[in-house]
Order: sequence, then structure tokens, then C-alpha cells
Amino acid sequence: MNIKKNDTVIVLSGKDKGTKGKVLVAMPRENKLIVEGVNVATVHQKPRRQGEQGGIIRKEIPIRADKVALYCPKCGKGVRIGFKVEGDKKIRIGRGPKCGHEI
Repeated sequence: MNIKKNDTVIVLSGKDKGTKGKVLVAMPRENKLIVEGVNVATVHQKPRRQGEQGGIIRKEIPIRADKVALYCPKCGKGVRIGFKVEGDKKIRIGRGPKCGHEI
């Protein structure tokens, strides 16, 4: 999985198609991501301790990583990810038709 925490992604399919958001949590073993403002569910939460407030909260739930693409600010759309080696550093670059921008 080439997408990491704090990357900006764009959703490719589903009810939130076209939505941009920041990756909050990356789960590479499950191939899932939690993206800010995407795939929001209503959860009924019970108070766990005395004095704690319970109620209905809105929470982001995981989305599959193949339903999102890395957002390139230069292209203004989602791009695939490639790698370029400069010296001893490996740098991620966008693989769009007009891209090549470092990410």
C-alpha cells in the first residue's frame, strides 16, 4: 500500500466519490484507510464511566485503499504513485500524464 498517514487523497468510487480528505489512519495489513470526512457513520455510544456522556456520534469508519487515489495539487486530480531514487533516498512521485511532481 503506497498511501501513508497525512497524505491527501481523493475518493474514486462510492457514496463519497470526488471527496478530498486527509488520511488519519493507515492499516496496511487490512488494506484500509480512515480518511477525514469520508465514510462517516452514526454510532450509538454508551457511557463507559460514571459522569461520562453517551449519545449518538458521527465517526469515520475504514474505507478500502483501492477506492482512493493520492491527490496531486499540481494536476488537481488523483494520480498513481511511482518512485524515484536520488542518491540514497527513495522519493514518491505522481504518475499522471502531465505529472512527475514529488509528493
